[in-house]
Amino acid sequence: MPAGAERRGLPQGRHLWLLCAFAFKLCQAEAPVQEEKLSVSTTNLPCWMVEEFVVAEECAPCSSFQAKTTPECGATGNVEKITCSLSKKSEFKSCRSALMEQRLFWKFEGAVLGVAVIFACLVIIRQRQLDRKALEKVRKQIESI
Repeated sequence: MPAGAERRGLPQGRHLWLLCAFAFKLCQAEAPVQEEKLSVSTTNLPCWMVEEFVVAEECAPCSSFQAKTTPECGATGNVEKITCSLSKKSEFKSCRSALMEQRLFWKFEGAVLGVAVIFACLVIIRQRQLDRKALEKVRKQIESI
Protein backbone atom coordinates (compact mmCIF):
# COMPACT_ATOMS: atom_id res chain seq x y z
CA MET A 1 0.00 0.00 0.00
CA PRO A 2 1.46 3.40 -0.94
CA ALA A 3 2.49 5.75 1.82
CA GLY A 4 -0.22 8.17 2.85
CA ALA A 5 -3.06 6.04 1.48
CA GLU A 6 -5.93 5.49 3.87
CA ARG A 7 -6.84 1.97 4.75
CA ARG A 8 -10.54 1.31 4.80
CA GLY A 9 -12.31 -1.89 5.70
CA LEU A 10 -12.17 -3.80 8.96
CA PRO A 11 -11.39 -1.87 12.15
CA GLN A 12 -7.80 -2.08 13.33
CA GLY A 13 -6.28 -3.03 16.70
CA ARG A 14 -8.00 -1.41 19.64
CA HIS A 15 -11.06 -0.41 17.57
CA LEU A 16 -11.70 -4.08 16.90
CA TRP A 17 -11.39 -4.91 20.61
CA LEU A 18 -13.78 -2.10 21.53
CA LEU A 19 -16.26 -3.33 18.95
CA CYS A 20 -16.01 -6.91 20.26
CA ALA A 21 -16.41 -5.79 23.88
CA PHE A 22 -19.46 -3.71 22.99
CA ALA A 23 -21.03 -6.60 21.07
CA PHE A 24 -20.31 -8.95 23.99
CA LYS A 25 -22.01 -6.58 26.46
CA LEU A 26 -25.04 -6.31 24.18
CA CYS A 27 -25.31 -10.09 24.03
CA GLN A 28 -25.14 -10.37 27.81
CA ALA A 29 -27.76 -7.70 28.43
CA GLU A 30 -30.91 -9.40 29.58
CA ALA A 31 -34.38 -7.97 29.53
CA PRO A 32 -36.19 -8.18 32.84
CA VAL A 33 -38.05 -11.45 33.05
CA GLN A 34 -41.64 -11.15 34.10
CA GLU A 35 -43.00 -14.24 35.71
CA GLU A 36 -46.63 -14.48 34.84
CA LYS A 37 -48.51 -17.63 35.50
CA LEU A 38 -50.96 -18.37 32.75
CA SER A 39 -53.73 -20.75 33.52
CA VAL A 40 -54.52 -23.11 30.68
CA SER A 41 -57.95 -24.60 30.69
CA THR A 42 -58.27 -27.95 28.97
CA THR A 43 -61.89 -27.32 28.03
CA ASN A 44 -60.96 -25.32 24.91
CA LEU A 45 -58.40 -27.84 23.70
CA PRO A 46 -59.34 -30.75 21.45
CA CYS A 47 -59.39 -34.10 23.26
CA TRP A 48 -56.46 -35.45 21.22
CA MET A 49 -54.17 -32.80 22.76
CA VAL A 50 -54.87 -33.80 26.36
CA GLU A 51 -55.48 -37.55 26.23
CA GLU A 52 -54.62 -40.70 24.31
CA PHE A 53 -56.42 -41.34 21.04
CA VAL A 54 -56.89 -44.02 18.41
CA VAL A 55 -56.99 -43.28 14.68
CA ALA A 56 -60.40 -44.43 13.42
CA GLU A 57 -59.87 -43.40 9.77
CA GLU A 58 -56.46 -42.86 8.17
CA CYS A 59 -55.31 -39.54 6.76
CA ALA A 60 -57.29 -38.74 3.62
CA PRO A 61 -57.98 -35.66 1.46
CA CYS A 62 -60.96 -33.58 2.52
CA SER A 63 -64.12 -33.73 0.43
CA SER A 64 -65.48 -30.44 -0.90
CA PHE A 65 -68.17 -30.52 1.82
CA GLN A 66 -65.59 -31.15 4.56
CA ALA A 67 -63.37 -28.38 3.24
CA LYS A 68 -66.21 -25.91 3.75
CA THR A 69 -67.50 -27.19 7.08
CA THR A 70 -64.51 -28.63 8.94
CA PRO A 71 -61.90 -26.09 10.12
CA GLU A 72 -59.24 -28.83 10.41
CA CYS A 73 -59.24 -29.17 6.60
CA GLY A 74 -57.89 -25.64 6.18
CA ALA A 75 -54.31 -26.31 7.33
CA THR A 76 -53.30 -29.22 5.10
CA GLY A 77 -56.37 -30.24 3.12
CA ASN A 78 -56.25 -33.66 4.79
CA VAL A 79 -57.96 -35.00 7.91
CA GLU A 80 -58.02 -38.17 9.94
CA LYS A 81 -60.85 -39.22 12.21
CA ILE A 82 -59.74 -40.03 15.74
CA THR A 83 -61.43 -41.39 18.84
CA CYS A 84 -60.20 -40.22 22.21
CA SER A 85 -59.71 -43.00 24.76
CA LEU A 86 -61.03 -41.44 27.96
CA SER A 87 -63.87 -39.23 26.72
CA LYS A 88 -64.83 -41.52 23.78
CA LYS A 89 -65.24 -38.41 21.58
CA SER A 90 -64.82 -38.70 17.83
CA GLU A 91 -63.08 -35.72 16.27
CA PHE A 92 -61.24 -34.76 13.11
CA LYS A 93 -57.57 -33.91 13.25
CA SER A 94 -55.53 -32.23 10.52
CA CYS A 95 -52.77 -34.45 9.14
CA ARG A 96 -50.09 -34.55 6.45
CA SER A 97 -50.37 -37.30 3.89
CA ALA A 98 -47.37 -39.30 2.73
CA LEU A 99 -48.02 -38.28 -0.88
CA MET A 100 -48.00 -34.59 0.07
CA GLU A 101 -44.77 -35.05 2.04
CA GLN A 102 -43.18 -36.84 -0.91
CA ARG A 103 -44.13 -34.02 -3.30
CA LEU A 104 -42.77 -31.39 -0.91
CA PHE A 105 -39.54 -33.38 -0.54
CA TRP A 106 -38.97 -33.60 -4.30
CA LYS A 107 -39.79 -29.91 -4.77
CA PHE A 108 -37.18 -29.11 -2.14
CA GLU A 109 -34.64 -31.45 -3.77
CA GLY A 110 -35.29 -29.83 -7.16
CA ALA A 111 -34.83 -26.35 -5.72
CA VAL A 112 -31.56 -27.37 -4.03
CA LEU A 113 -30.30 -28.95 -7.25
CA GLY A 114 -31.25 -25.84 -9.25
CA VAL A 115 -29.42 -23.54 -6.83
CA ALA A 116 -26.38 -25.85 -6.87
CA VAL A 117 -26.25 -25.78 -10.69
CA ILE A 118 -26.54 -21.98 -10.74
CA PHE A 119 -23.71 -21.54 -8.23
CA ALA A 120 -21.56 -24.14 -10.00
CA CYS A 121 -21.93 -22.12 -13.21
CA LEU A 122 -21.03 -18.93 -11.34
CA VAL A 123 -17.91 -20.59 -9.93
CA ILE A 124 -16.84 -21.76 -13.39
CA ILE A 125 -17.39 -18.27 -14.86
CA ARG A 126 -15.45 -16.62 -12.03
CA GLN A 127 -12.60 -19.14 -12.34
CA ARG A 128 -12.30 -18.40 -16.06
CA GLN A 129 -12.19 -14.66 -15.35
CA LEU A 130 -9.44 -15.14 -12.79
CA ASP A 131 -7.50 -17.41 -15.15
CA ARG A 132 -7.72 -14.76 -17.91
CA LYS A 133 -6.49 -12.06 -15.50
CA ALA A 134 -3.59 -14.25 -14.36
CA LEU A 135 -2.60 -15.04 -17.96
CA GLU A 136 -2.79 -11.35 -18.87
CA LYS A 137 -0.61 -10.46 -15.88
CA VAL A 138 1.98 -13.09 -16.84
CA ARG A 139 1.90 -11.90 -20.48
CA LYS A 140 2.54 -8.29 -19.40
CA GLN A 141 5.43 -9.40 -17.14
CA ILE A 142 7.00 -11.37 -20.02
CA GLU A 143 6.58 -8.40 -22.41
CA SER A 144 8.27 -6.05 -19.95
CA ILE A 145 11.44 -8.19 -19.90
